[in-house]
Amino acid sequence: MQRPEAWPRPHPGEGAAAAQIGAPAPPARAGEPAASRLQEPSLYTIKAVFILDNDGHRLLAKYYDDTFPSMKEQMAFEKNVFNKTNRTDSEIAFFGGMTIVYKSSIDLFLYVVGSSQENELMLMSVLTCLFESLNHVLRKNMEKRWLLENMDGAFLVLDEIVDGGVILESDPQQVIQKVNFRADDGGLTEQSVAQVLQSAKEQIKWSLLK
Repeated sequence: MQRPEAWPRPHPGEGAAAAQIGAPAPPARAGEPAASRLQEPSLYTIKAVFILDNDGHRLLAKYYDDTFPSMKEQMAFEKNVFNKTNRTDSEIAFFGGMTIVYKSSIDLFLYVVGSSQENELMLMSVLTCLFESLNHVLRKNMEKRWLLENMDGAFLVLDEIVDGGVILESDPQQVIQKVNFRADDGGLTEQSVAQVLQSAKEQIKWSLLK
């Protein structure tokens, strides 16, 4: 039977949402086949988060499992998802056995990917948190140019929301506070690490030219 493309399916207190707050999985009923218990709730809710421009090119991406182990497979998946979603008014898609929620802003497309069994409300809460947190970091300029100029802040935002596929935070205000604290703390950000690597490359290049 074809799966209806409507949400929410599970009650907010069931499925992955229950696992997220540490609720135990329901006990197996007597005589229940093992196959029906394979898809148990998991803390590892998010498979991937990525942001594309209006041509479908990657700007930022993080994958949290080995569904797409190579860069080539990831890029092909992102392109297919973009082609399926960039001309629709919906906010959810089912593609390749996965549930994808997405949102666009001017020349940006934000995507959050979960399994086909995942609660769409939970995925949407992550997407909304990402969008609103980035909107604050980019000073309400949700455009490609501003994202590229503030990529370190974008990575900090994403790391505060999802870690290894586990949802850490879905409240934008909490994310913003934590990002501001980390920025004020003076720790290495993605951008500063990139600057160090670039400096090292330049030093190696000049040493070879001598």
